Amino acid sequence: MANEIFPALAIRSSTGVEVWKSQASKAPYVPDAGFARDESKLCRAIVYSPNGRFLAWANGTTVQICTVSDWKVTRTFPRPKAFYLKFSPGSTYLMTWEIYTENPKDEVKEKPNLYLYNVATGQEVFSIIQKRHADWQMHWAADETLALLMVGGEVLVYEIQPNVDFPSKPVKRIGGARNGGVSVSPGPSPPYVSFYVPGTKGAPSMCRLFRYPNLEANQPIASKSFFQADKVEMLWNQKGTGVLLLTSTEVDQTGQSYYGKQALHFMTVKGDSYAVQLNTEGSLHAVAWSPRSTEFCVVYGFMPAKATLFNLKCDVVFDFGTGNRNSIYYNEFGNLLVFGGFGNLPGYIEVWDINKKKKITDLKAPDTTLLEWSPVGDVFLTATTAPRLRMSNGFKIWHHTGALLHETHWPEKQELLEVMWQKYAAGILKENVVSNEKIEGIASKTPQASKQKYVPPGMRNSLSAGSGETASNAARAPIPGLPPGYRSKVQQAKDKKQKNKSKATANDGAGQGNQNKTANRTQNNRTVSAGSAGSTEGGKEKNRPKTAPNPIMATQQECVVSSTTPNPTQKGSGNPEKDKKMKTINKKLKDIKLLKEKNERGEKLEQTQIIKMNSEAELINELKALKTS
Repeated sequence: MANEIFPALAIRSSTGVEVWKSQASKAPYVPDAGFARDESKLCRAIVYSPNGRFLAWANGTTVQICTVSDWKVTRTFPRPKAFYLKFSPGSTYLMTWEIYTENPKDEVKEKPNLYLYNVATGQEVFSIIQKRHADWQMHWAADETLALLMVGGEVLVYEIQPNVDFPSKPVKRIGGARNGGVSVSPGPSPPYVSFYVPGTKGAPSMCRLFRYPNLEANQPIASKSFFQADKVEMLWNQKGTGVLLLTSTEVDQTGQSYYGKQALHFMTVKGDSYAVQLNTEGSLHAVAWSPRSTEFCVVYGFMPAKATLFNLKCDVVFDFGTGNRNSIYYNEFGNLLVFGGFGNLPGYIEVWDINKKKKITDLKAPDTTLLEWSPVGDVFLTATTAPRLRMSNGFKIWHHTGALLHETHWPEKQELLEVMWQKYAAGILKENVVSNEKIEGIASKTPQASKQKYVPPGMRNSLSAGSGETASNAARAPIPGLPPGYRSKVQQAKDKKQKNKSKATANDGAGQGNQNKTANRTQNNRTVSAGSAGSTEGGKEKNRPKTAPNPIMATQQECVVSSTTPNPTQKGSGNPEKDKKMKTINKKLKDIKLLKEKNERGEKLEQTQIIKMNSEAELINELKALKTS
């Protein structure tokens, strides 16, 4: 492994939190004895600090912070309901968020659920009520002198002075942003701030870019308006010189897509704004900035999807062609890129050398729910985690040339929830040299899905499809546990009856002079033959699978669906708004279940239906959050 540094892995599972390590590039990862494994079964979150000094996790009783150098716990915070954790950019503060609840029996009904702790002192320095589930955290300037927080319809602006307590009141409040968003550039101070304000009837949605502290409505550096935008995701490059605006709508008014419409726009701190032109129809699957901040990559269009590299003027730099892909992953230095085909796609992976614009390898990692590059930059991790998939959990580590370096299968009846690489401060790791030379790996022990065509049990001993052979002569698939060619007495009787019927039909056809009667008998014979093969029943055609379903994936999907299918007898929470949201989510999950059943039967799905299936994990998390609130 490049740099001769071997990052540790932090692992969160249904049985606790642990750290794994490796001593050499080809040595397996094993539990680190220096880390005292947390045995809690209620660990909800785990996170490394950006500078790599700390590891924090919430175990259902407290939030704990340990130093990575010796894995010793240095801070413990009394936050048993902590659901999300996030460090500030300089690792000075730790933010914790809990699902907001109100208890009518408490004297104080409204209690804070977003807390801010000073990592060095362990003191709580700030708290506030934050009901937003998405975009709950503070948005910081890179030097931590500024923090913005979206609460309700207002953006609260806090200025932080060195060696001074965190301010209890904001220096400015910016209203009119209900259901909107805010984002702060990661570049040097003074930072740039982008605001998204949703449109109203007759007025478009708007994104404006400001340079702090000039945040007045008439002081934007750049702005972009769009009528078709119910939601906007703001993506900054690492240098903070440009921001991509990924807009989406709940419903596509043109009727081309049931799941809405996406578009991509770009604004720069120089005041330029562009619409990114994608030259094919279909959904926009993924967008990612290169860590070099000079270009970005987009995957879009119907499958097989296109992938294109754009520069800062939104001109096409390189076309990667088409492939079965829906996600993008750059390594730490931007010299290697992975395209992944996950979710409804069976785990296709392409590795590209960005400097040479050349594909290095193709490989396949079925049932992947998580992919992350090592900070060293030459290997990456793939994992199968819950709650997206609850069976066959585990993780693998791959060299960028395609060699499998490590594989761990998680124990049955346990769930792997999260795996993440250790982080390092900027400047510690040097850019790896990309080599296309293949290295030797290990053989995977993951069971491979059978490629044999699926035949329903009731048809495995019937007539061969499309043949005129009798049941006694047709090749039959062996029945597990029984000798080849075994037939029960009932099956033997059916074979004999079918044989006699075929013989009688042949005799009737030979002795009959009436052409019309012969034609009728021939038609009847075809119907009986098809019926015995399972293609008709009661005059109605059966639907049979055209392709072999993945038995492992099918089991995993059943587990997920069974855990999320709404209970018709379940009582309401007493909160009409929450009940309405839960009802909507349950309806969507029910629709996804039906789509999965169609997919398992081999029916072709539309691209919009595939996208809906891929949203299942997000819906499950949202439903879980509502149920526990």
